Amino acid sequence: MTRPVLALTLGDPVGIGPEITARTLAEVAGRPDHHGVAVGDTEALRRGAVAAGLDVEVREVSGFDTEPAGPGVIDIVDTGVLGSDVPAWGTVDARAGRAAVAAIETATKAALDGSVAGIVTGPINKEAIWQAGSEHLGHTEMLGELTGVTRQDTMFVVRNTAVPGHHLRIFFTTRHVALRKALDQLTEERIAGSIREAVTALRVFGTEQPRLAVAAVNPHGGENGAFGDEEILHIAPACEAARADGLDVTGPVPADSVFHQGLTGRFDGVLSHFHDQGHIPAKTYDFDGTISVTVGLPILRTSVDHGTAFDIAGTGRADHGTMLSAYRAAVDYSPFAPLIRKTYG
Repeated sequence: MTRPVLALTLGDPVGIGPEITARTLAEVAGRPDHHGVAVGDTEALRRGAVAAGLDVEVREVSGFDTEPAGPGVIDIVDTGVLGSDVPAWGTVDARAGRAAVAAIETATKAALDGSVAGIVTGPINKEAIWQAGSEHLGHTEMLGELTGVTRQDTMFVVRNTAVPGHHLRIFFTTRHVALRKALDQLTEERIAGSIREAVTALRVFGTEQPRLAVAAVNPHGGENGAFGDEEILHIAPACEAARADGLDVTGPVPADSVFHQGLTGRFDGVLSHFHDQGHIPAKTYDFDGTISVTVGLPILRTSVDHGTAFDIAGTGRADHGTMLSAYRAAVDYSPFAPLIRKTYG
């Protein structure tokens, strides 16, 4: 696409999603090199724009091929779930859950049929989508079912100010499980598979010769078994097997230094092994700039890496920095959409 069109889902319509989507689209409206279109309920977006104090027109469009109207006008493809009856801000509501799911379904279909170059997703409330009948743990699992894939991974992209042009990508061997279960899941086979998937993702997203570091899980990398044996039994063998296959893989590297080494340019990516091991350094370094990309899907999907913030929804206090970063990342990655489809389709 010469001018990529991106679909931005509102997320839960009673969280901060409509506000941060409105702020993002208002900031990029009228750009000649890309066009963002919201997906969700029109009245929810209008209410978000009012909460944000924006002087913009919310224009309902019939499709993603509509020409942008210019600055001051933000477009939305209305999913028609809520109509004018938008639930109260900051409440867990099954209707809001249904609206969030409908927006994801509409945007995903548009990405699959090529109407948009990719999707940017706002935050959803898991309890609300469960009340609406969804059995998915969250976005990633839902997108997997909608696109027909069974294995997806999260790639964090951390904006790096220390080394111009270098962004650190963080991957995860396990995701949303208890820490005790995560450690039980750290087998050599699973880690080896995660290494291969991380290297593939780095290549798909523009790194020709990726350098991947694999984090340790125990203090000081286990100190040769004194502080734990995961490194000896599982992590080191997986790294050795990857190197034997010709991959540029270093590890296990103590987790208290591996992310710093990545940010200073030694590595292109870091494979972390459990949720907080990768989330804490990324969000501490740059909370607003860190965004999430789902790899393994045949479509481009970027996302905020925060929740619905029900406590401030509708107050005008929501910061749209992460949503704007996710949108800009989708613009940057849109040229890779055909390769993403070819690799993961």
